[in-house]
Amino acid sequence: QVQLVESGGGLVQAGGSLRLSCVASGSIFAIATMRATMRWYRQAPGKQRELVATITSDGNTNYADSLKGRFTISRDNAKRTVYLQMDSLEPEDTAVYYCNALDDYWGKGTLVTVSS
Repeated sequence: QVQLVESGGGLVQAGGSLRLSCVASGSIFAIATMRATMRWYRQAPGKQRELVATITSDGNTNYADSLKGRFTISRDNAKRTVYLQMDSLEPEDTAVYYCNALDDYWGKGTLVTVSS
């Protein structure tokens, strides 16, 4: 079993920042040893879920083109945690943000609301 628990969402004004966290646990080898590729997705109201950022086990990162320069994904394997630092937030960033591991496992999401 794999558990992904997101936190850090909330209400923020446009231009502000938030840092999301995702704590991973489970008995699958890649999760237990934190060698899994981790991703953040988001789903805005009425829209499809979209990939936000990816980080591999050795720290290589990739971002949706529209978010480069504003969002930063990182990980602390000792804490079994993946982060998403979000800066210069815009109302269009309002969404539920989900943590994903190994393409198969999902957290329940954390809501980010950006007011104008």
